Amino acid sequence: MPEALREPQAVHPTGANPLAPADLEVPSDLNALEAHVWSRNANRSEDGAVSIAGADVRALAEQFGTPLYVVDESDARARASETVAAFADAFAPLGVSAKVYYAGKAFLSADVVRWMLEAGCAIDVCSEGELALALAAGAPPALIGFHGNNKSTREIGLAVAAGIGGIVLDSTQELDRVAAAAAAAGVRQPVRVRVNSGVHASTHEFLATSREDQKFGIPLDEVDAFVARIREHDSLEFLGLHSHIGSQIFDADGFGEAADRLVAVHARLLDGGPVPELNLGGGYGIAYLPRETPTDIRTMASHIASHVADACSRLGIAVPNMAFEPGRTIIGPAGTALYEVGTTKNVRVPLEAGGTADRLYVSVDGGMSDNVRAALYEAEYSVRLASRASAAGPALVRVVGKHCESGDIVVLADYLPSDVAPGDLVAVPATGAYCWSLSSNYNMIGRPAVVAVRDGETRTLIRAESVTDLLARDAGLAAAVTDERP
Repeated sequence: MPEALREPQAVHPTGANPLAPADLEVPSDLNALEAHVWSRNANRSEDGAVSIAGADVRALAEQFGTPLYVVDESDARARASETVAAFADAFAPLGVSAKVYYAGKAFLSADVVRWMLEAGCAIDVCSEGELALALAAGAPPALIGFHGNNKSTREIGLAVAAGIGGIVLDSTQELDRVAAAAAAAGVRQPVRVRVNSGVHASTHEFLATSREDQKFGIPLDEVDAFVARIREHDSLEFLGLHSHIGSQIFDADGFGEAADRLVAVHARLLDGGPVPELNLGGGYGIAYLPRETPTDIRTMASHIASHVADACSRLGIAVPNMAFEPGRTIIGPAGTALYEVGTTKNVRVPLEAGGTADRLYVSVDGGMSDNVRAALYEAEYSVRLASRASAAGPALVRVVGKHCESGDIVVLADYLPSDVAPGDLVAVPATGAYCWSLSSNYNMIGRPAVVAVRDGETRTLIRAESVTDLLARDAGLAAAVTDERP
C-alpha cells in the first residue's frame, strides 16, 4: 500500500504509550520472537518472514488461507514426551506410577490423539464427540478417561460399552446411571470421584474450577458417604479421588494444598477398601506474554511429588499411584494463529491527565469466532508482524476481529511496527490450546483450518469450513451454494 494512502500511525519512539498497560514494555526488538512464548521451531528467515518448523507463513497462508492455526508437530510431541517423563521421574523414587492423560478439551484431532499415545499419554475426553474421535483415532479404550458434570445416559452407555478405563463421577444421579449401565452390560466399570477441594488456585476468577460455589465436584465433607455408595454397587470399581483446582496456574502451591486435603480423605477411605489412585488433574500455565514466567513442568512435577509424599508420610499411609491431566502445557505453545490484516485505524484517545494518546486498531480476518478467550476470560496475547520484518518505530496496537461486536478483540495491547498495513500477515503465538476448541460460526463465518508442520512438511489436521459447509446444515435450503475456499 503506498505510504501516502496510509492513515497516520501511532508512533511513540521515546517510550511506552500512556494507553498501554503498566506492565507492557516497548520491545527492544519488534521483530524478535520470544523463545519461551513461541513454539520451539519458530524463527525469522533471512528475508524477515516468520517460519514455523521450516514452513514460511506466507506459503502457509497462500495454501490454506487465513485465519489459520499452525501446529508445530515436533514441539507438541516433545512437550508430551517431556511431561510423561517429568511425572514418571518425580514419582518413581516413591515407588509409584504417574499416568498422564492428555486433556483433549484443549485441542483434539485424530492426529493429535495419535501423537499423544505415541508419547505415552492416555486421553481425557468430556463428550460423546471427543470419545468417538479418540476411539476412531485408535486410542485403546482402557487409556481413555471421561469427564463432565452432566454426562447423558447415552454418553454413559457408549463409554461403558466401549470399555473405557475410567469415568469421573460428579453427582449421585450420575453414580446411579453409571452403575445401572455397567450392570446392564455385565461389566465392572472403573470410576473416579471428582472432589471439590475448595482450593483457590492462583488463576483468573473465571478459570478457577474448585471453589465451593460452582458446578463441579462432590464437597469434601460428602466424599466418604459418596464413596460408600459406590462400594455398594458390584458393577462399579472405585479407582480413587480426582481434583482439578483451576487453569493457567503458575506455581505448585495450590496443587500442594489440594494434595493435603485429598490425601486426608484418601487415608480415611482406605478403611473401607482399596484406593489405588489419586488424580490431581491439570491446569498448569504457559507463557502467553513475554513477561510471564510459569513454572516448568519438571519442576512442577517435582514439587507436587514432594507435597504428596509429605502428606502421606504424616498420615502413615503408602503413596498411591498418581494421575495428571495436562493439556494447555502440551499443545498451547505449539500452536500459532495466522491472520491477514484488512484495515488499520488510528484512534486518538483523551487522557484523564490531559492531552491525548494514539492507539492503532489493526483489524484482521478472524476474531472471536476462532479465539473467544479474550472476550470470555479477558485472556491476553502478544502479536508479531509475520510476513516481513520492519525497521519502523513501535505503535501501540489493539488487534481486533471482523465480527459485529465491540468486544471482538484478539490482542488487547501490544506493540507492532508502525508501518503495519493491509495485506500484512500477523501471528499470535501460544494459541494451540482452547482457541480452535472454543471456535464458533458466529456471523456465519467458517472455522479455520488447523495444519501441522514438521521439518518443512505440512499436512492438514482439520480442514477449513466453507460457506458450503455452513449452508449444508440449514434445513430451509434446498441446495447449498458452493464456494472456492480451500
